[in-house]
Amino acid sequence: MSTTLFARLERTSGEIAVLGLARSGVAVAKLLLRAGHVVYASDGGSSPQVLENAAQLRALGADVQTGAHDLVRIGRAAIVVASPGVPPSAPPCVAARAHHVPVVGEMEVALDAMPSLRYIAITGTNGKTTTTALIGHILRACTDIVDAGNIGTALAEFALREPQPSWAALECSSFQLHDTPGIKPTVGVVTNLSPDHLDRYDSIDAYYGDKAHLFANATEQSCWVLNGDDDEVLRLHERLGRGSVLPGTVRTFRIGTESDAWYDRESGIMYLCGTPLMRRDEFPLVGDHNVANALAAALAVVTAVPFDDAVSTTVAAQDAKHKHGWIADRLRSFHALPHRLEPVPTADGRLWLNDSKATNVSSTLVAVQSMTRPFVLLLGGRHKGEPYTALAHDFSLHGKRVIAYGEAAGQIVEDLSPLVAVERVDGSFADVIAHARAATIEGDAILLSPACSSFDMFRNYEERGTVFRDLARGVAS
Repeated sequence: MSTTLFARLERTSGEIAVLGLARSGVAVAKLLLRAGHVVYASDGGSSPQVLENAAQLRALGADVQTGAHDLVRIGRAAIVVASPGVPPSAPPCVAARAHHVPVVGEMEVALDAMPSLRYIAITGTNGKTTTTALIGHILRACTDIVDAGNIGTALAEFALREPQPSWAALECSSFQLHDTPGIKPTVGVVTNLSPDHLDRYDSIDAYYGDKAHLFANATEQSCWVLNGDDDEVLRLHERLGRGSVLPGTVRTFRIGTESDAWYDRESGIMYLCGTPLMRRDEFPLVGDHNVANALAAALAVVTAVPFDDAVSTTVAAQDAKHKHGWIADRLRSFHALPHRLEPVPTADGRLWLNDSKATNVSSTLVAVQSMTRPFVLLLGGRHKGEPYTALAHDFSLHGKRVIAYGEAAGQIVEDLSPLVAVERVDGSFADVIAHARAATIEGDAILLSPACSSFDMFRNYEERGTVFRDLARGVAS
């Protein structure tokens, strides 16, 4: 649909309905208005930010509704553009489908408006944001790449720029892939797969099925970078029902086993395309999962950009001692992203780790497996449908206590208390932090890796992580 989307719109005088007035909805509405389309934008909420965004769009000529959606009007639209936070089961999407109105996402419209864009699309359950940021960080040494999509900036925002970027590292959530039928990346990357978002999906199969949309337009010219240690990733394309062979060139990254990009534990060396890339201890992020992210990013870069083309414009590459020196230099200079096993400097002798982005059990398990000192785990928030029992074995190796909080506290206690020490705290988040501090001594770690969404106590995971930082430092919050 991507190659014909605007052509279809240009042949009709119909109105385009935009659902959701957060950043992606506002950006795509502006993009459509600039292209001369008639836009009706709506949002079921009426927060101050929604009202401010609505005022912006009205000033540009859109008809905007807040606090509700006009389902009859949406049913008459030429096309509906849904924000990622609007599920297919939402009444506006149901109304559109009932009247045979196509529903696409912001990313579909943005890609159509950027026909010359080359992009590396990254999806997976965990690690996709870090991998996206790593790819962007590496390629900024040689081209005008932007980090876009689920990482925080809607692709439509970049489509509005003049000039438009020539490259994008595009993080794609399952929600975004569901509504981007025209996706056809220069290179597609899948980091890993595990159950997630079961509060939105009816089954794991449905969730994985949306991830498989990354391969919807695969051809023999396509290039894919896949996690060779994850059988679900290697079989993901089969969920499209198009056979067992994925069209195009497939490269894999692995931990402990030789592959296109891999980490040799015995020597402590990371390899890329048969050549030593760098020593593990030179890469600043903790955990094997971040080694996998680095390998995925490096492999995606050399797959997308021929080495000679990429390095010819960089002074650093001219001074490199070996073929992949410029990539290694960029990996060495990368810093941990906020809210992803982010150390919080404090003066109390404890290691405070902000892993607020860990909103599912598999992501928290990765964080728990990276711990090498006694620690307390802060676990809780809004339950997403997964059992927490998978954390017990690895937690027991170094963990002192799980502190369960938020709406999920009761389920966490039920799942884990027969297996490990669990304390339930029913007060404020400040109370949770106070209990964690009391349960630890100097040299211990306090790990916020909630395995839940934040929406019971916070607006988003970023706010949760920021409050954690402030409380760890003793700042009132």
